[in-house]
Amino acid sequence: MRFRDQVVWVTGASSGIGEAVAVAFSREGAKLVLSARNVAELERVRQACAGSGHRVLPLDLKRHDSFPAAVSEVLGHFDHVDILVHGGGVSQRSLAADTDLATDRAIMEVNFFGTVALTKAVLPSMLARKSGHIIPISSVVGYVGTPLRSTYAASKHALHGFFDSLRAEAARDGIDVTIVCPGYVRTNVSRNALTGNGAAFGEMDSTHERAMRPEVCARRIIDAVAKRKEEVVVGGKETWAVPLKRFIPRLVSRIVRMK
Repeated sequence: MRFRDQVVWVTGASSGIGEAVAVAFSREGAKLVLSARNVAELERVRQACAGSGHRVLPLDLKRHDSFPAAVSEVLGHFDHVDILVHGGGVSQRSLAADTDLATDRAIMEVNFFGTVALTKAVLPSMLARKSGHIIPISSVVGYVGTPLRSTYAASKHALHGFFDSLRAEAARDGIDVTIVCPGYVRTNVSRNALTGNGAAFGEMDSTHERAMRPEVCARRIIDAVAKRKEEVVVGGKETWAVPLKRFIPRLVSRIVRMK
């Protein structure tokens, strides 16, 4: 029970990695705040979590103006937030040339600006306590841009820049940052991905159908958080793209090119 009685706020908690992380934290004794847009699914996840006293808090990551009130509600109920897990986000399945700028903005609004805005809303309370741990869920494409994911990759690259800097700034104030970079995980991320005109892709990628189960991914994330690692890459053989990008970038470029 490494996280007994710690308050863990998880966005994107209604499905996928966010749901699995929430359940995993609950089994370690944490008290949860579960956020996403779908209240019914959040309630389902709450009932699946171990323990009691978990709180459902609907949140739309595009509605930055709602964050101060949400933070006040959480602090009013639990007094503080020990761990903030940024699991909410949206992927992409469209060529850069075929993607409307409005769709690019929508992806950045959720994945980057929503994550940054909620962090900035929670951070003052963590700084005041000299304690806190922030876990942005990035991706392997936060290192390696691949076809049909140009703006999704850009949003994840941006998260690395922001949170690496935040880690350096806030370390002396007791704030830890663990960036999580999943590869392929068996979730609905491709079904919910945006196409060029902003519509949902609606199909499951074959790579995700046979990928790591989210429960396995969540366990590795929890272990990395417990060890206060700065970063963890989780997935199958596709995760080799991260070190290869650093040491043999031309090889990676050839591999990811569309035929």
